[in-house]
Amino acid sequence: MWRRRNSLSQFTQLATSSKFHSPLNIIQPNNNNNYYYPLRLLQLQISGHGHGLITRSSSTVVDRVGEIGSTAAVIDATSFGAKFADVARHYGRCYWELSKAKLSMLAVATSGAGYVLGSGSTVDLAGLCYTCMGTMMVAASASTLNQVFEVKNDAMMNRTRRRPLPSGRISIPHAVTWASSVGLAGTALLASKANLLTAGLGASNLFLYAFVYTPLKQIHPVNTWVGAVVGAIPPLMGWAAASGQISLNGWILPAALYFWQLPHFMALAYLCRDDYVTGGFKMLSFADPSGRRIALVALRNCIYLIPLGYLAYDWGITSGWFCLESTLLALAISGTAVSFLLNRTKTTARRMFHASLLYLPVFMSGLMFHRVYNDDQHSLAIENTKDNMLISYPTTTHKQESRNPDKTKHDKGNMVVSRPPVAYASVAPFPFLPVPIYASS
Repeated sequence: MWRRRNSLSQFTQLATSSKFHSPLNIIQPNNNNNYYYPLRLLQLQISGHGHGLITRSSSTVVDRVGEIGSTAAVIDATSFGAKFADVARHYGRCYWELSKAKLSMLAVATSGAGYVLGSGSTVDLAGLCYTCMGTMMVAASASTLNQVFEVKNDAMMNRTRRRPLPSGRISIPHAVTWASSVGLAGTALLASKANLLTAGLGASNLFLYAFVYTPLKQIHPVNTWVGAVVGAIPPLMGWAAASGQISLNGWILPAALYFWQLPHFMALAYLCRDDYVTGGFKMLSFADPSGRRIALVALRNCIYLIPLGYLAYDWGITSGWFCLESTLLALAISGTAVSFLLNRTKTTARRMFHASLLYLPVFMSGLMFHRVYNDDQHSLAIENTKDNMLISYPTTTHKQESRNPDKTKHDKGNMVVSRPPVAYASVAPFPFLPVPIYASS
C-alpha cells in the first residue's frame, strides 16, 4: 500500500511540473509552458482536492485522463466546424456579390421566358432548368470579369467601393479563377444539355459584356447601347435552347429587353451621374449637364415599346388581349419619360426608373399568360448566299390567314414565303447589325 501511494505521489509531481513529457503534450497550443484546457483540468483534479485522487488506483486516474482527452477532441471539432462555416459564409457572400446575383437572376428570368415561348404546347422542365442554370453561370462569370477589370474604378465610387475586390475581401487571382471556372462550366452545360447554338450565344454574350462593353464604359457613351444588346441576348438563348433555331418571332422579347434598357439605364445614369464621373465612366450624362439628351433617348425607346404587342399578336405569339395590355403598359412608361423630359429632376428620373422596374415583369407575365401555340407551325429558312446570313421565321397557318388577310403569300410548291410586316426591325432596335435581306417574291 505504501508503494502504491508513493508511486501516485510521484505521478502527481510529474503531472504538475512543466517538464512533464507525455502524449498529453500534443495538445499544447504553444511552447510557453501553458497547457491546454484538458491538461490543466487534469492538474486541478490531481492536486486541487486534498489528495482525493491519491487514495484511488492508478487505473482510475488514467481513465479520467482519457475522458478529458475526449472532451478536448470534441471542443477542437466544434471549433473547426465553426471556423469552416465562417470561411464558407465569407466566400459565399463574395461569390454572390462578384456574380451580381440579382442582375444575373434577371438574365435567368428572361432566358426562362424565352425558353417557354419557344417550346410550344409542351415545356421540357429539365431542359428549362439546364438552360437557366447555364445562363446563370455564364452571367456570373461575365459579371465577375467586369469587376476584375473595373476594380480601380469601383474603389473610387461610393456605390461600389464595398464590393469584394475594392474592399480587399478577395484577391484578383481568386476572382479570375472563379470567373473562368464558372464560365467554362456554364458554356459546357449549355452545349451538352441544350445545343451548340445556345452555348455559342452564351459565350458570345460573355465576351461582349466583359471585353467590349466593360472597356467601352471608359471610352465612349455608346457603351450603353452595347450593354442593351448584351441584355437582349439571354431571352434569345432561351428560345434557341427550346426550338433549336432563331426565328423572327423569337425576337419579340429580345427587342423588348433592348428598348427597355435604354430608359432604365438613362434614369440610373442621371441619378448616379456624380458617381460615374468620379469613377471615370464615360456615360451620356457626362456630356449632357442639362439631361435633355438623356430624356430624349429614354422617351424615344419608350415609344419603340408601343408596337411590340401588335407584332406579338401579328406573328402568332400571343392573343389579341396582349395588344391592349402591352400598349397601355408602354404608354405608362412613356408618360414617365415625358414627365422627365419636361422636368429634369432626380424625382422624375427616379419615377421613370421605378416604372422601368415595373414594366419588364408585367410585360413578360403578359407574354406568358396570353401566349398561343400551334404545334403544326413549321419554319422556313431563307439563306442569302451573298451575305452568308440565315434568317428563319414561322409560316402562318390558315387560321392566321383569315385574321391577317392583308398579308401576301406566294406558294412555291410545298413552301410558303411570308414577308414580315416590318422589314426595318433590324435597323431601329439594333443599329449595330446589318439589315436582313429577304427573299424576293
